[in-house]
Amino acid sequence: MNIGTISTSFITDNFIEALKEEGSFTLTAVYSRTEEKAANFAEKHGADHYFTDLEAMANSEIIDCVYIASPNSMHFEQTLLFLKNKKHVICEKPIFSNKAELVKAYEVAEANNVYLFEAMRNIVTPGFQLLKDNLHKCGDIRSIVLNYSKYSSRYTKVLDGEEPNIFSLNFSGGALVDLGVYPLSAATSLFGTPIDTAYYPTKISTGVDGSGTLILTYPTFICTILCSKISTSHNSSEIQGEKGTFVVDDMGDFANITFKDNHTVDEATLINGYSHHDMIYEVKSFINIIKEHNQKKYEGLKEISATVLEITEKGRKENNIIYAVEK
Repeated sequence: MNIGTISTSFITDNFIEALKEEGSFTLTAVYSRTEEKAANFAEKHGADHYFTDLEAMANSEIIDCVYIASPNSMHFEQTLLFLKNKKHVICEKPIFSNKAELVKAYEVAEANNVYLFEAMRNIVTPGFQLLKDNLHKCGDIRSIVLNYSKYSSRYTKVLDGEEPNIFSLNFSGGALVDLGVYPLSAATSLFGTPIDTAYYPTKISTGVDGSGTLILTYPTFICTILCSKISTSHNSSEIQGEKGTFVVDDMGDFANITFKDNHTVDEATLINGYSHHDMIYEVKSFINIIKEHNQKKYEGLKEISATVLEITEKGRKENNIIYAVEK
């Protein structure tokens, strides 16, 4: 299957490397707004074609699928363009700015008989599946703290008076939608939709949340999600039960997980690293759905994306964090 990419960022570099390792996709074309960047990126990754015109790329017969990693606010319009041209779309997280965009995009995908995926890699990794399969070992869950806090070098630019995309209301940025979606997608995948949510952000000068605490209320426990792009945490995430605790080092990849028994104090390693690039697992997941028409798996991913977007939108708007595309 031939694929094109939108963006020349590091995340696109990583995705292309995962494509090459997995082997089912052939990188055929790349896009950038400037010809020099597009040509250089195509040469770097061995793509035969490059585009500086999105309409021309979407209309082209040389790609069957596109990977979109542009600024968040551009995802919706770019996705619709390719879906309407009957191209499968893999859109980097956060997939869209709000749930209304998601609903519309899935309608367009269905009408054109193509698939739309959110590139949320953590919930399709082997480590996450192992955690899901072994979750019963901790007994009745009593408390959860999930953490993804990492200082962004682009915040230094904010302190210097600039407004990078990821910290801009104009580009649908902020800590919750950039980092908080990792633990949030994991929580909703493991435990379903919470009965209530509340978000407590730390707003920065650009108007977005630089960090925040998201509370998910479930019938018998509370899940606390910590996210930040203006500070760094060195603590792991924990799922605490009456029988034991699962400790997850990184919510972005679930590559290192241990279980600590409450009664014996024994510690068991569930997984200790991957032998492959961690983005390869989402590539495998998407190609399986496309080739096998795995509708059950597809609907499951759609439901998680919808729940995550609904929760992040509620949390933002309750704190008057309104994106430019919503005004």
